[in-house]
Amino acid sequence: MNRLGGLGLIEQKDCIQNVLREDMDRLLSATYIDWDKLKDGSFLVTGATGLIGSLFVKTLCHFRQQTGADIKVYILARSLDKAQKVYGKDEQINVIIGDVREPIQLKDSVDYIIHAASMTTSKYMVTNPVETFMTSVQGTYNLLQLAREKSVKGFIYLSSMEVYGVTTEDMNPITEDKLGKIDILNVRSSYSEGKRACELLCASYAQEYGVPIKIARLAQTFGAGVKKTENKVYASFIKSALRNEDIILHTAGESMGNYCYTADCVGALLCMLTRGEIGEAYTIVNSSNSMKIKDMAALVSANWGGHVVFDIPEGNMHGYAPASCMRLSGEKMERLGWKASVGLEEMYHRMITSWDEESYE
Repeated sequence: MNRLGGLGLIEQKDCIQNVLREDMDRLLSATYIDWDKLKDGSFLVTGATGLIGSLFVKTLCHFRQQTGADIKVYILARSLDKAQKVYGKDEQINVIIGDVREPIQLKDSVDYIIHAASMTTSKYMVTNPVETFMTSVQGTYNLLQLAREKSVKGFIYLSSMEVYGVTTEDMNPITEDKLGKIDILNVRSSYSEGKRACELLCASYAQEYGVPIKIARLAQTFGAGVKKTENKVYASFIKSALRNEDIILHTAGESMGNYCYTADCVGALLCMLTRGEIGEAYTIVNSSNSMKIKDMAALVSANWGGHVVFDIPEGNMHGYAPASCMRLSGEKMERLGWKASVGLEEMYHRMITSWDEESYE
């Protein structure tokens, strides 16, 4: 285990932008987060150099710095250099160098595990379906084994809205008990079917071993914290618009998109830790943000420039998920007291602002 040494996450290096600090300050005062129950906890976060994992860790560190809370943070990373690029040098972030596909070596006790490690690139899911599926299942198994060994107080598995599969219009709004079809002979399903398998594994550990798991089914999440190097559809749209170039769609854009702001997502995870029911799944989405991909492209074009152009190749060379008409419901999560606060247009504004403020890579 390695410890990142230095002067602290915020003071040592200005790697918390103003827009992110605003988001984190808002989370510190959010009434739906029971900070008093978390203030003395120890946390292990996987996928901690990714978008949601890193923002979750930075929020914990910000809370600790602002309040003096005795929070301990452990992250699992495959590269110490990459961890330092994301966090600067923080003497209170403990870095475990390892891979989720291998048993996790941690001698210290841990109260909460946030399992956010996952493959996220669509093209990789198509070209490496075996690795995509096995990384999901083996990694989750190893983390659940650790959770059982450590008798944790809480375990959150970051799943995906893709577990809902292809739904029909008459099923809307899509709640946690409604699942559509997934073509298991389509290698792109290595991701979505892998997530389903992991959810079953989580539920099984909850029932058989009493591991206090909660499952977070994330909608498409973006906003402040997304890097300029991101190439997902939402980022490609805005980067083209800012250059006043064509916004190119490689599908008809009829698929319904469901979205959530980065800080709203982190807040939901923190809420779930103390208020979520063990063995339950919760969809994290801002239901008011749901719209078709082509309409999102039009929104970006109208606000930031560029023209929407359709260039649809034969086959699925880009690895896009099957077209969907689903409108996700966030009602179950909202019953815990959480409420998404940032709409789609502001999500883009805050992401662009974070790009302008970006002072590290």
